[in-house]
Amino acid sequence: MTAIRDHALIGKAKDIPVSAPTPVISVSPIVLPFPNRLVDLQIRVSAPTTGNNLPIILLSHGHGRSNNLSSLNGYGPLYDFWAGHGFVVIQPTHLSSKTLSFDESVPGATQLFWRSRVEDMSFIIDHLDQIEDLVPVIKGRLDRSKIAVAGHSMGGHTASMLLGSTLTDPDDGTVSKLIEPRIKAGVLLGAPGNGGDSLSTFAFDNYTLFRNPSFAEMKTNTLVVAGDADGSPHLTTRGAEWHTDPYHSSPGPKTLLTIFGGEHGFGGIAGYDVAETTDESVERVAVVQRLTWAYLRSTLYPEDSAWSVACAALKETDGLGKIESK
Repeated sequence: MTAIRDHALIGKAKDIPVSAPTPVISVSPIVLPFPNRLVDLQIRVSAPTTGNNLPIILLSHGHGRSNNLSSLNGYGPLYDFWAGHGFVVIQPTHLSSKTLSFDESVPGATQLFWRSRVEDMSFIIDHLDQIEDLVPVIKGRLDRSKIAVAGHSMGGHTASMLLGSTLTDPDDGTVSKLIEPRIKAGVLLGAPGNGGDSLSTFAFDNYTLFRNPSFAEMKTNTLVVAGDADGSPHLTTRGAEWHTDPYHSSPGPKTLLTIFGGEHGFGGIAGYDVAETTDESVERVAVVQRLTWAYLRSTLYPEDSAWSVACAALKETDGLGKIESK
């Protein structure tokens, strides 16, 4: 691995090593017919132009206030980087996206189509053959035994359920378990935490899906990424620590990456130079890019030393973040 400098403002993040980058091809929108869904599923596929036996990251977008980022059009800083360093990244437009803007009278809309979001990801895995046919540049190049999921904000909720978390269904009171066993690792970025009195009055009254989550059965290897300045007062009364609950309330193996100074946008992971980022920082984005990449590399390929090398490099920096594991 080499320490590369991919932006003049990357700062100390340049000292966290990554593999040499390769050119990326990104194809969208790809439309997958999806029976009984309100609309067919649209996805983006991003991949390196070279390499075979490529691992896969399913990327679930958040529910931000922008018109386009919460869809397959968002998260360029993540999919560009991950694909440029050897992953195939597949990201859907969930039904909660503002690009669709379903009326609140549509069943599921007021609860952000939480179940449909999870089902989207399993549907993608079920239809990898079809996706390869629609995107010939990746045909025969996927390693389907190496699938990870990543999600930001509401996408972190989606990813956590695929990794084993559960919730009490707000509609019928049953406990919903939607773990996807084909997913071997996960990254939760600014994901929601525990419910009950951890929630703000607004979140408790309006987002009943957040009232009774449980991380007790989330056993899949997961990196929880939390910003120590991500207070999210519209959702929680507990401040930034709320976003660490998926780490503290779940069994190991788990790792918590705390991003110093990180707000909900982690410096701008949802898009390049976007208005909703409140903590714009090229350096902070680079820390998230490099450490998430390294974690997934070593978790999916235990013989790969990327994670241990990245952790040692982070420890040598001053003021970027810290890591703890269990």
